[in-house]
This record gives sequence, structure tokens and C-alpha cells, in this order.
Amino acid sequence: MPKKLVLAALFVLSGCGHPSGVMTPVALTAATPKTSQVEMLVATNRQPSGNPATLFNGERSPKPFLTDIEVSIPPKREAGTVQWPRRLPPNPATDFAVTRVKQLDTRAEGRAWFRQHLEGGHALVFIHGFNNKYEDSVFRLAQIVHDSGMHATPVLFTWPSRASLFAYEYDKESTNYSRSALEQALRVLSEDKDVKDITILAHSMGTWLAMEALRQMGIRDGHVNSKIRDVILASPDIDIQVFAKQYVEMGTPRPKFTIFVSQDDKALAASSFITGRVARLGGINPAEEPYRTKLEEAGITAIDLTKVRTGDRLNHGKFAESPEIVQLIGQRLMVGQKLTDSNISLGEGVAAVIGGTARTVGAVTATTIAAPLNAVEHPITQKKATDVGDSLQNDPQSKLLTQ
Repeated sequence: MPKKLVLAALFVLSGCGHPSGVMTPVALTAATPKTSQVEMLVATNRQPSGNPATLFNGERSPKPFLTDIEVSIPPKREAGTVQWPRRLPPNPATDFAVTRVKQLDTRAEGRAWFRQHLEGGHALVFIHGFNNKYEDSVFRLAQIVHDSGMHATPVLFTWPSRASLFAYEYDKESTNYSRSALEQALRVLSEDKDVKDITILAHSMGTWLAMEALRQMGIRDGHVNSKIRDVILASPDIDIQVFAKQYVEMGTPRPKFTIFVSQDDKALAASSFITGRVARLGGINPAEEPYRTKLEEAGITAIDLTKVRTGDRLNHGKFAESPEIVQLIGQRLMVGQKLTDSNISLGEGVAAVIGGTARTVGAVTATTIAAPLNAVEHPITQKKATDVGDSLQNDPQSKLLTQ
């Protein structure tokens, strides 16, 4: 099946979109019902749009930018969803709405912002995925912070995405373009004495960017900064063998890794087709060998969301759209708790592979059976599981062929 047909099918599945240009701040009035506010620091290497309604476009900038943003969240809403306005300007009583935008011109201003918004010294760095506008990532992080109940200072790193299903190659190259910018942002954050620990939450193609930035840091310093304690990869759009090399080459000690996977992820199925029918990390069955044993040996926790149901027709954003899963991130994973307790109760249930043992969280059995999908939904033939054990364990300082 041609690539464009696969992407066109995904476009139909993904829905009709929403109004663009929501970044112009709106005022809260005395008549506005009580809303919740989420304040975040946004770092980007996108190009400024020159339009206050969008702030930044999808093109690349060699200069990074910092912005202080506040988002208002309406009181009546379903957890796991973003209430996009049907018309502009947004109505804070019913819609997500930006209520403050302030550009920060220096690193010192960024540090001052963080000191003013301390949450116990904990920082969350969110990295969005493929096909995201600047405003998409801002509203998604606001939703995650609000619905998870996390106690951390939110920092968004948004990289240059053209926000088009037909710009997959451009977006992928943009993640490569952004590696050093993200690494620098993580270094600045790590060097702040007020920051005690950092959790990285990356989604989809953003997981590639996160892994590459951490790999670069590891190669420069021999290991990842110790303040970066937890890395959560949601629906990782990474070739599984490449992930294994990235993981090893970031050195030791490494952060604690948790990955969210789902075998019914249609977006990753399309990505696998586009990239030569290569298995994506986010689409594996972690209870299957050799994945189960190799994940155990590497100390990586895999959480299988295949049987979790959300309103996402692509099954690609379950980590944020399932109220139970997003709370799991904020209340347990971010504070370093392992999912080995029997008192976790999730309505749909998830299977967690920890220490080589498949544990059931909720009422669903640990065995995951992927439902048959048609060629559009899952345009690849499932291959034998890839053995990544050698890649996960080899010495990262591999010698040149000429030596």
C-alpha cells in the first residue's frame, strides 16, 4: 500500500481537527466560573510566527526561545480530554484558554520563573510527538498536569513539527535537528540548585528526540545527569534495535525507564510501514520472548495498554487520554514508585511487565491478544520478535573496524 494512502487513512481516522490560533490570551472576568490554572515554562527551537495567535510555526530556528504560559481549564469536562474551542476567542467557562503569555529573554529569567513555581524541586519535561502545532503541545501538557494531579513544575520542549500527516520525514529530521537544543535545556535545568529531580515524559516521535538527547549527554559525560531520574516513553516511535543501542550508549548509571506500549496503535503501525516494516518499540508485546527477559535484564518496565480503551481512534494517545493511566504517571511513576503493589485499581486494567514477571493491574489478564486489523489500520505483517539482547548489553564503546 502506498505511503500516501496509509497517511490519508490515518487522516480520516484522526478526525476533523480544531480551530487554529488559540495562543492570544483571554481575560478571566468576575462572571467566569471558577477555573483551574496550569502554568508552564515552554522552551522551543521553532521559528517565531510573528502572529500572537500562534506564536511559533513549524519551521526550524537556530535560536531557542523561552515563554511563560498560563492555561485556564474549564470546571466541567471529562478527564483525559482537551476542550478545544469551537470558535475564537475561547470561552474559559467551556474551553481551554490561554490567559498569559510572556516571553523570557534570558536564562536568568528562566531560572527566576522556576524558583517562583517550585513544586518540591520536582520538574517534569514533556516532549510531544509527530504532527503537533505549538498550541497542541501546550494544551496537551496542561491537560496532563491537571488530570494527573502531579506535584512537579511543568516544562514543555516543543520542537519544529509542520503538523501535517504528510510531513513525517520533515518532522523526523526536525527531531534530529533538535537533539542539542533539548540536551542543552536539560543541562540548564539540571544545573539549577533548586531542581532536585527531573522526569522526562516523551510521546511518539518525541521519544526518539528524548533518547538522542540523553545519548548525546551520556557520550559527552559518560552518563546521564543524576538529576534525570525517570524517563517515561509513551507509544515510542523508535526502531526497537536502535532504541537498544541508544539505551546502552547513554552510559551508566541510567535513569529508570518506563515504556507504554499498545499492539493496537494504528499510528505506529503506519510508521512501521513507512520505515520499511521495522518493528516500533511502542507496538511490541512485552510479555512475549525475547522482550520479556531482555527488558527484565535491562531493568526497563513495560506497561501494556492494549486493552485500555479511550476516545482516540488511533489508539496512540492512551497515556494521556485514559484518566487512570495519566494519574498513574502523576501519582506513582513520577515519584519513583514501582507498579508491584496489589492495591492499584484501574477500571480497564493494564498488564505491567516488571522484573520479568507479567503482573495484572486491574481486572484484565496479563495475556494480550491483538484484535485483527485491516490493511489500513495495521498495514504490516507481524514478524518474529526481534532479539535485542546483544544490543542492550554490548559495551557502548565499540571499536572501529580498522582497529
